[in-house]
Amino acid sequence: MMRIGTGYDVHRLVEGRPLILGGTQIPFKHGLFGHSDADVLTHAVIDALLGAAGLRDIGYYFPATDEKYKNTYSIKLLSEVAKLLDDESYDVGNIDATVIAEEPKLVDYISLMRFNIAQALGVDIEKVNIKATTTEGMGFCGRGEGIAAQAVCLLN
Repeated sequence: MMRIGTGYDVHRLVEGRPLILGGTQIPFKHGLFGHSDADVLTHAVIDALLGAAGLRDIGYYFPATDEKYKNTYSIKLLSEVAKLLDDESYDVGNIDATVIAEEPKLVDYISLMRFNIAQALGVDIEKVNIKATTTEGMGFCGRGEGIAAQAVCLLN
């Protein structure tokens, strides 16, 4: 049986925080605000996987009200999701994700983001695809106020 899931996340950009996407620190003047590292890409992937498995959302498993997740790396949370999927006997067929940001340009970091996500899930890197796009200056992403990500996955 195959199951499909989707995920979406958005966080605002702020000064004084590192920018983490796909478990990769990206040199940039701003970072994403959130309880954890606010890694929108990994959060979107987590929600896609949880949804495909018919499980609850990221906030249920890793609530922002729990101090043990404060400033935690989301790529570690993804490893915990991999265990949940294994417990349910699911294997990742593939993941396709898109980061939506005007800046910074992410082309030089895509390979490392793919590697980090694949490693956290224990899958071949070929099963993880990541793209980046802009909004041509429109909306909150286009104005540089935040970064969004969306993901879709297939579980077997």
